Amino acid sequence: MASSLLRPDVGDRAVKRIARRLLPFLFIAYIANYLDRANVAFATLQMSQDLHFSDRVFGLGSGIFFLGYVLLQIPGALLVERWSARRCISGIMIVWGMTTVLMAFIRTPGQFYAARFLVGLAEAGFFPGIIVYLSHWTSYKDRALATAHFMAAIPISFIIAAPLAAWLLRVHWFGLHGWRWIFIAEGIPSAVLGIITIFVLSDRPRDARWLAPEERDWIVTTLESEKQLKSVTPGYEWWRALKQRDVILLSLVTFFAYTGNYGLLFWMPTILKRLSGFPDSKIALVSGLPYLAAFAGMLLCGWHSDLTGERRWHVALPLFISGAGFLLASVAGASPWLTLAAFTGVMFGYYSFLACCWALPAALLSESAAATAIGVINLVGSSGGFVGPYLIGYLSSRTGSFAIPLGLLAVSMLISGALATMPRVPRSR
Repeated sequence: MASSLLRPDVGDRAVKRIARRLLPFLFIAYIANYLDRANVAFATLQMSQDLHFSDRVFGLGSGIFFLGYVLLQIPGALLVERWSARRCISGIMIVWGMTTVLMAFIRTPGQFYAARFLVGLAEAGFFPGIIVYLSHWTSYKDRALATAHFMAAIPISFIIAAPLAAWLLRVHWFGLHGWRWIFIAEGIPSAVLGIITIFVLSDRPRDARWLAPEERDWIVTTLESEKQLKSVTPGYEWWRALKQRDVILLSLVTFFAYTGNYGLLFWMPTILKRLSGFPDSKIALVSGLPYLAAFAGMLLCGWHSDLTGERRWHVALPLFISGAGFLLASVAGASPWLTLAAFTGVMFGYYSFLACCWALPAALLSESAAATAIGVINLVGSSGGFVGPYLIGYLSSRTGSFAIPLGLLAVSMLISGALATMPRVPRSR
């Protein structure tokens, strides 16, 4: 066995087989996750008018998702670390899928707030759980690109959601408007995928009968060696991770970055609609275009970060690009196409930052500490998901313009980029 662990072909085979088995399924699951989280951005093109929701109501309802979402971040990450990843992920997907379907039947602002809160609560453990799960299967030097392949599902979900929403907004089946069918059509597949999860995922490499014995030994030994190196670093027990300087910095980085991203994510179709006056179905299609650039940026940044072994500037520089995009959007005036170009820059920068950012906690901390840190970072960051949408809704209602809130989101992204230059991040090679 020892000789096989030294053979590079064994490691190459193990990495490729793990990637082929896990990443496509996690990719599809995360597409479903983001479809159910962000479908309200497209549904509101009809929903707000149909139910007479003001900008302030929509902004609060969009953001309130994250009040539920933040509550179970740390427990979700720790459950995946200490119990069964596939059972946790399966249960989460089934519950959030069925909760999303309930969104189709809301009629009042109170029901809107309650349903969004419950969807957030149901989804809470999924993302931190997947980040922890990937750390069980990939070595540090390969983790940014693996994370990028998984998180590339975010822009792809919008590329899928845009034409799907454009079609569903035109239907009126069984007396239900198209925006209601968006929630039904995108909620049911998540529940089905949750059932399939039990049969596709394995909790740990040692449980993976689909790996050859020497491949299984190689990945277990490799990850154990990395864990031994981190375990000798003082002050990184799981409970101390909560007050580590770098964990606090990364939490603030994600807070300001998420504030900017989610502010735009939920409001982009509405902003483009008011600037252009295009029909709802055309707006849904146009809103998907920035995510093509986002997809390319995410894979490019993850690949280059793993190639060079550098993490910190691969996190910071894309955030500065995103901030510049927001600044351009805030001064673009009534030009829908210049605004769309600015939003494309925002999305390119933000999604380029994501994969490298989420490769950092497992590089800095031991397993339980990393799981806790991931939960903390995503918890703090996700609170920005409440601030951003509500900020745009509140200020646009008060000022009658999106220029000021977009300018504030630019400042948020630039602060995030500045903070991202400060963590003490090791090179992977």
